[in-house]
Amino acid sequence: RHAPRQAAMGRHRRRRHIGNGGNGLRRNGDIAVVNAGAARWAAGWLGAGLLAAVWLGPLPALAAERFAAHMLMHVTVVALAAPLLPLALAGGRGDPVRRAPALFAALPAAALELLVVWAWHAPALHHAARHHGAALALEQGSFLLAGLLVWLAALGGGRPRPPGRAAAGILGLLLTSMHMTLLGTLLVLAPRVLYGHGGEAALRDQQLGGLLMLLAGGTAYLAGALYLLVELLRERRTFTPRRGGAAAVRSRRPTPP
Repeated sequence: RHAPRQAAMGRHRRRRHIGNGGNGLRRNGDIAVVNAGAARWAAGWLGAGLLAAVWLGPLPALAAERFAAHMLMHVTVVALAAPLLPLALAGGRGDPVRRAPALFAALPAAALELLVVWAWHAPALHHAARHHGAALALEQGSFLLAGLLVWLAALGGGRPRPPGRAAAGILGLLLTSMHMTLLGTLLVLAPRVLYGHGGEAALRDQQLGGLLMLLAGGTAYLAGALYLLVELLRERRTFTPRRGGAAAVRSRRPTPP
């Protein structure tokens, strides 16, 4: 007589447990969405604050006399502000890669940034940027746009990223890290002054600027490539079935007589 009642009570407890688990999952999902939104908001404001500090602070005036100050402006724009701003957009409604992914191909973007960076470090263009406000604004704007293009191509589009797009992003960031490391190394090891009026102080200033490029520029893009590589390997591990899984299931089936 009590068995049907006990069975009904057991089914009710199981339904309550499942319901509570679903509510917990929904709450966890809501918290994750809020945290992701807060992280994007913080990244956007931090990137904008860095740009304001670089462009509105004392560095533009110092750049006319100090090569290292000019290089500090460069690496702050392309290696700090440029990745933070795409992080604020990636995966959100304002992400341009989700709307037009074909316009944000990682390898062409990296090639474009290579041309922009090396062109502005040619002596004539570099001298113009250090001593003329319009040329400095054009240089800094082109650095920012090229950097945004590379980082959006690598980080934009939301998750999970298609494996081909993630691999292209890794290659694009590695290419950029390599050419910035090369430029920094050339500046550090150059036996004479390439920019400025010469002298031992100018040579040390140039070496300091090259060290900034080597450490900040090369390291930031290398770190981005490693982040994408870890993410790619983790997603492949999640979605790739283990070998022998089907065979193991078949081996557990009873053998017919």
